[in-house]
Amino acid sequence: MSNTAYETPLGSRYASREMLYLFSPDHKFTTWRKLWIALAETEKELGLNITQEQIDQMKAHVDDIDYENARRHEERVRHDVMAHVHAYGDVCPDARGIIHLGATSCYVTDNTDILILRDGLAIIRKKLLETLRRLRAFALEYRDMPTLGLTHLQPAQLVTVGKRAALWMQDLLMDVNDLDDAAASLKMLGSRGTTGTQASFMALFDGDEDKVKALDQRIAEKMGLPRVFPVSGQTYPRKVDSRVLSVLSGVAQSAYKFAQDLRLLQHMREIEEPFEKNQIGSSAMAYKRNPMRSERICALSRHVMALSQDTAMTASTQWFERTLDDSANRRLSLPEAFLATDAVLELYANIASGMVVYPKMIERHIDENLPFMATENILMEAVRLGGDRQELHEKIRVHSQAAAARVKAEGLNNDLLDRIADDPAFPLDRGSLSGLLDAKLYIGRAPQQVEDFISECVNPLLEGEAAQDIGDIRV
Repeated sequence: MSNTAYETPLGSRYASREMLYLFSPDHKFTTWRKLWIALAETEKELGLNITQEQIDQMKAHVDDIDYENARRHEERVRHDVMAHVHAYGDVCPDARGIIHLGATSCYVTDNTDILILRDGLAIIRKKLLETLRRLRAFALEYRDMPTLGLTHLQPAQLVTVGKRAALWMQDLLMDVNDLDDAAASLKMLGSRGTTGTQASFMALFDGDEDKVKALDQRIAEKMGLPRVFPVSGQTYPRKVDSRVLSVLSGVAQSAYKFAQDLRLLQHMREIEEPFEKNQIGSSAMAYKRNPMRSERICALSRHVMALSQDTAMTASTQWFERTLDDSANRRLSLPEAFLATDAVLELYANIASGMVVYPKMIERHIDENLPFMATENILMEAVRLGGDRQELHEKIRVHSQAAAARVKAEGLNNDLLDRIADDPAFPLDRGSLSGLLDAKLYIGRAPQQVEDFISECVNPLLEGEAAQDIGDIRV
């Protein structure tokens, strides 16, 4: 690539090589040629005058695409599909007359796109499962480590580090389910003609409807996706694109939630994303350890969520049997959504396998807030020892407000327990109060919830799935 021309950072910096190949010219145009071969083979099987020698010649030249020759043809005919028909015919002269027989451009473009969507979803699914696998190990390791739960970004009851990771995993599980539903619904366009009526093929097969119907089904089976839309216009329904990108948007939403949580946790110095030995956090502030990977997840995820709106608008604005204002948009929105989601999951998996936990910082934040959370247990214990519930409740309220003011207004430590221990209304000494401050008394069923969730929901999904070598980010 020339340094004087724009290149997408999705290709040069972010997406994986396997996803880049899926949307490459080589993959697209070789798939076009495979579709032309499937068409010719099936037409021959159904009785058209096509020879095996012609098909063998086409098969011999699937991969040797002369892009410069195709460019010259396109300059002349101003049509990308016909340019490649001519370029293929140049290397298959005996088959020139039967390449693309009866078909329209969408026979190769749309059927190829459906196959790319299928394979792209398979790559995304593989990376979702690998991210879940790595988060599973983290969640199990920290399933019973108490940490300060936050609602409204304010201290709430305690949770555990592993339980919080289970919430991230649950989002990804929903994405896998949505992806599987979308993938299962994919169908080939088939060979339908200009308005979807198959009129050209009815003419080729002298009105034999059974042969025309068989043409669709056999081509789909040859291409590995044996389902065909029962009706169509010239294209497959653009709602397919919208549905698929809605799945990718869901993945992006889940990843954004995780990365944003981690950015906040890194700000609190409780958990950090991996930081390489020679990594520079800031060009100016040498001490900084910025959550750059999490920030990149958020940046790319926003792009994916925005791209899903492109396909929604395209699906809603198609006129009758087709209009071409979808084409230029789809050339951008479909590849970029997959490439960006792929990059997001590469980053997510990388972070998930290397998060650094700082137990002492977590304990400090718990210690700052646990006395407030323990007040209900303190009240119950004091009442059990003979105290008056209503009187003690009011005293705890007053002491809590005073301790909170001391922390917030003066920046001092939380002295709520000292205040209660010094109050003769409470039949509890400092030692008894400290015994009520074991953080694990306040995490409820969090550890068991993590174990149940993983054994019942995550493990069955991951069984039989080999670990994937992903997450080694390029930049």
